[in-house]
Amino acid sequence: MSIDNIISQAIAKAVKELYDVDVEASSIVPQTTKKEFEGNLTIVVFPWVKAARKSPEAVGAEIGEWLVKNEPAVNRFNVVKGFLNIVIEPTFWNSVIADIVATEKYGITPVTDESQLVMVEYSSPNTNKPLHLGHVRNNLLGFSISEILKACGYKVVKTNIVNDRGIHICKSMLAWQKWGEGLTPEKAGKKGDHLIGDFYVLFDKHYKAEVKELMETQNLSQEDAEKASPLMQEAREMLRRWEQKDPEIRSLWEMMNSWVYAGFDETYKRMGVDFDKIYYESDTYLEGKEKVLEGLEKGIMYRKEDNSVWADLTNDGLDHKLLLRSDGTSVYMTQDIGTAKLRYQDYPIDKMIYVVGNEQNYHFQVLSLLLDKLGFKWGKDLVHFSYGMVELPEGKMKSREGTVVDADDLMDEMVNTAREVSRELGKLDDCTAEEADAITEMVGLGALKYFLLKVDPRKNMTFNPKESIDFNGNTGPFIQYTHARIRSVMRKAADASFVIGDYSAVEPNEKEIALIQRLADFPAVVNEAGRNYSPAVIANYVYDLVKEYNQFYHDYSILREENEAVRSLRLTLSDCTSQVIKTGMSLLGINVPERM
Repeated sequence: MSIDNIISQAIAKAVKELYDVDVEASSIVPQTTKKEFEGNLTIVVFPWVKAARKSPEAVGAEIGEWLVKNEPAVNRFNVVKGFLNIVIEPTFWNSVIADIVATEKYGITPVTDESQLVMVEYSSPNTNKPLHLGHVRNNLLGFSISEILKACGYKVVKTNIVNDRGIHICKSMLAWQKWGEGLTPEKAGKKGDHLIGDFYVLFDKHYKAEVKELMETQNLSQEDAEKASPLMQEAREMLRRWEQKDPEIRSLWEMMNSWVYAGFDETYKRMGVDFDKIYYESDTYLEGKEKVLEGLEKGIMYRKEDNSVWADLTNDGLDHKLLLRSDGTSVYMTQDIGTAKLRYQDYPIDKMIYVVGNEQNYHFQVLSLLLDKLGFKWGKDLVHFSYGMVELPEGKMKSREGTVVDADDLMDEMVNTAREVSRELGKLDDCTAEEADAITEMVGLGALKYFLLKVDPRKNMTFNPKESIDFNGNTGPFIQYTHARIRSVMRKAADASFVIGDYSAVEPNEKEIALIQRLADFPAVVNEAGRNYSPAVIANYVYDLVKEYNQFYHDYSILREENEAVRSLRLTLSDCTSQVIKTGMSLLGINVPERM
């Protein structure tokens, strides 16, 4: 049992005995005492002041005295207004660290047959361009949230919906038809997703030139010129032919999509993310149309004179939402309804989490209402994990103009920068070429992932590659280096034949207690991250733990400590710290090196 649980249960007993108040121990949450006060844990006593009919100071003193008398873990206490600061018996902390050592997969709640099933959707790429920096944040958030929820004891299905149909796909296809001259990824020496992205940019270039010419030669407004553009009309005609299952168009579509999927798979693998199930919009949009027409029959939707189908959401505080165009083609909302239908058929979903940027907040408000009206039991309670946008110091990125930062190029840059910085600092001096490659890949991608995940995900952020690779401060490499340092200590201890013996009689010093307490917080931190869907909670906890360890490491000898029991405690603390670092970072999708 954790020290927090021990104190919570003791407080509940004290309140019952002293004031005849029944309180659930789980509702009593000890906080770490602020550094300016003496104590390890702090309890707020205000909830029991009314029942006690005494001042907050008197209530705190009475509960504190009860604890000293009845709970062996409590050494002494002090009261500051309505806050009871508790000092834990120093030797008791040794049993806390022993419990951590004895706990298999410390901080992780096992999944059982009764565990709820959560589906997490992330990535959602379009097949007309490669993954870019925005996708990187999306994928890392989705993967990390999935891993955190697993650690909280949920069954998790990681899913992806690939947007493989629509006018944007046809733009790339038409550009390849017109100007591709049979070019393939092999001939171009490029990944397939990059090649298709080039044609998407090429279409936009020709389209803008065409619009400009129409405006100049025919004196049209920009809006009219865009409507009159032959190139755009061709793209729309291609989309109509695709929806009519034209064999030629479908064959071209399948070939070009296969190039893109091969490219995506390569990027996902390097990024370290994966999926349990992938859905494709080309399959789900028809299911969505069917579900919308079913809603039309039931009076949930209505049809306008132009044959388009809408949902009236004014009674829900929203507006009217288009679901099927007048020509019968579907919109994104229809596709999402169809995807939900298929997922509900495939899995007994208890909760659905969509990891999608905050520019889609309205979309998911509408989707939640529509799914609920259409009978999906989790529709009303779906979670739109709405995260902020990520930009570079230079500003926003635009796919059509080719100014995005490709995920592959970004990862290459991060690894190369990690290699340069590591060499300058002498981190690779004792490594073979193969070890150096593995470490720089780990450090470069770790820096990227940590920088993107340590920020509150709901905020917009600027990603600065240079800031992210720093072996000091709140960065991935700083944490990775500390882990490698601890593993080096443990290897040297093994080489010296140091055996970890009994340390139960050792009275830990202040720094050791602070480190033990920080380690003891880990299970609660994982649960908090799961409740809030926030990898940043894990990232910043691990950083604080690493800072705590480095202070301890700086102030106290480990391997040169002559007292065997004290050395055993410090080696145990070091080993536990490295394990928690490794587990915490794995929840962020980040690997940590054994040596550096």
